[in-house]
Amino acid sequence: MGIYQEEMIIPVKNSYTYEDYARLPEGTPFQLIGGKLIMTPAPGTYHQIILMRLIEKLLFFLAGKDLGILFTAPVDVFLEEKETYQPDIIFIAKDRMHIIETTKIKGAPDLVIEILSPSTGYYDLKKKARVYARCGVKEYWIVDPEDKSIEVFQQKEGNFVLVHHVEETGQAKSILLKGFAVEVKEIFAPLQ
Repeated sequence: MGIYQEEMIIPVKNSYTYEDYARLPEGTPFQLIGGKLIMTPAPGTYHQIILMRLIEKLLFFLAGKDLGILFTAPVDVFLEEKETYQPDIIFIAKDRMHIIETTKIKGAPDLVIEILSPSTGYYDLKKKARVYARCGVKEYWIVDPEDKSIEVFQQKEGNFVLVHHVEETGQAKSILLKGFAVEVKEIFAPLQ
């Protein structure tokens, strides 16, 4: 048994590499985490609403500034041979655009934002966070719809240090994008 791919089956293995992952059909709902192909189902509607609100704020902040480029999932971020993720939101600074390839981002983005969901929360909080820090992501946001909270972490010496924790009210502020902040209440507001 294996994973079907256009008249070909990728054999079941104990550990997969980027080469195996790259054979999957475009749009296949997997991430390569610790050498395992982890299925990540489509996010729910509330997750998408939160994502769009954050993107809207980021686009407004970045408009007219030549700071870098913003991507949203699904886009592959290759970090190591057994680690290729699809973060919800990534920002790559202008001076690091060389890591953008035709099929993937090859290297650590400057800013990664992950919105927790039941199927991916464990990986976002534990495994992926450790790899992001080790590989050089400078700033990592964990957005938790359940707690209506945003945590902002800064990378220091290969580990993340919590800089801001805002729950229900207050502002989450970026360290990397000076002047960028979001009102947590607005991000998690119910639909009217």
